[in-house]
Amino acid sequence: MNAFGFELFRQVSGGSPNTITSPLSVSVLLAMILAGADGETAAEMAKVLHLDERRDVRVGGLLRTLADTDEVKLSVADALWADERAPLEQDYLDFVRKTFGATVEQAELGRADAAKAVDEWVKKNTGGRIDRIARDLGLPNPQAMLVLLNAVYFLGEWKTKFEETAPGGFSVGGAKVDVPMMRLRNETFGYAERDGFRMLRLPYGEDGRYAMEVMLPDVGKSLHLDEEAWRDAVADLDDHRIDEVALPRFELRWSGDLTEPLIKLGLPTSGFTAMSKANPVLAKVVHKTYIKVDEDGTEAAAVTGGVMVTSARADRTTFVVDRPFAFTISDQKTGAILFLGEVGDPRS
Repeated sequence: MNAFGFELFRQVSGGSPNTITSPLSVSVLLAMILAGADGETAAEMAKVLHLDERRDVRVGGLLRTLADTDEVKLSVADALWADERAPLEQDYLDFVRKTFGATVEQAELGRADAAKAVDEWVKKNTGGRIDRIARDLGLPNPQAMLVLLNAVYFLGEWKTKFEETAPGGFSVGGAKVDVPMMRLRNETFGYAERDGFRMLRLPYGEDGRYAMEVMLPDVGKSLHLDEEAWRDAVADLDDHRIDEVALPRFELRWSGDLTEPLIKLGLPTSGFTAMSKANPVLAKVVHKTYIKVDEDGTEAAAVTGGVMVTSARADRTTFVVDRPFAFTISDQKTGAILFLGEVGDPRS
């Protein structure tokens, strides 16, 4: 999951100054889709996700292990909304319910009330920090036959809370700007020095099972991490007395359409007859995140949604009015034109 997370991050980062993703959320969402893949599609998806097989039960085991803690609040929820016109295969339903604890609802995905139900689920399962995703997924959509969602919510208090906050300089585009800078002095944390960057581990809760790893590049260098470099740095962490820790206080949101980045990584979008005999197509994957880091701890939420649509007909006809056009309003019986017009700017 981590390896996939770093590969995806490289695809989506760089377009804006801040990028926040949840490898857990995206991986679980795609693992639910993978469970409905077959043949070459299943093999290609499993390769992208670094999983052993299309129905890798270790994913469910990981979720149960992650949730087994009282040190932080961590919830992972999964849900499916299926259109009754394209029923899902029973063994697929049984697997996603058992492995992911997913709820399954029937819904007419072309109706506005289905989109509203999706948004209400997102808000409930992200602590209210992310309140909608239906519009991002193109809902309501009469061609949609299945919507899959994963939500992750995290709330943790620092084991050692920050003592003071004051304006401090932070480099943005080569210029220094003032930001709220939280500080700690003379505390012991996990610390490692690697080629090109340093890592500091800030734990949550009493036993510190969960923590934030902060990676600071050396002056004048950029950070280009992959899963192996991150894992090696974590393994190299050692308790070290830190004279001063300064970390910006921040609250950020991020959202992105992951469809094209995932296709670039090799993710197929068709070949899901093991999910439904309607042979759906993966039309869109959307990811939305939230994070707040302050003196007390961290609150973070993520939701990932996927839309499966009915397979397109070979003789599909479209009529997309995306340029100036003319129109008439006429009487079919007499042939009389009641209105005649031309539209070059439909905004006014």
